[in-house]
Amino acid sequence: MNAAELRAIQAPLKDRFRADPAAALITLHAIGRLEGSGITCTIERSPGEAVAGLHPATGGTGAELCSGDMLLEALVACAGVTLRSVATVMEIPIRSGRLLAEGDIDFRGTLGVSRETPVGFLAIRLRIELDTDAPQEALDRLLKLTERYCVVSQSLKVAPAMSIARA
Repeated sequence: MNAAELRAIQAPLKDRFRADPAAALITLHAIGRLEGSGITCTIERSPGEAVAGLHPATGGTGAELCSGDMLLEALVACAGVTLRSVATVMEIPIRSGRLLAEGDIDFRGTLGVSRETPVGFLAIRLRIELDTDAPQEALDRLLKLTERYCVVSQSLKVAPAMSIARA
């Protein structure tokens, strides 16, 4: 897809959201099922399912997906798609690239070993490697815009309102 094609696809969406801001508020969904006696949660997705379980540092076997890894994967996926979209609009040709996310967790918090230790990621780093001939100024802008428009990155930086309730 080139810049003109992407703009043509997005133009009516942008026009609609400018005219009707409420139309831009879309609720995404994820569904998990608790089945059997294992300490797992089956995530419904298309195609297929994904089974999440405990990280080995919390007693898991490592046979199931770790939700922390899934969060990093979501960051990589979102940043990758955002980067490609921005690069397309900026007409920056990218031959190939890799996105690598890593995050530090002190599992003492998760296991309740230390009340002073936060539960969750202490730091997350995303590194982007690109094979391109674009000038450095264009690449700097590309990374800045990728960070700005990546939904997952922004959600991690500016925590959204969160609630947990029993149905």
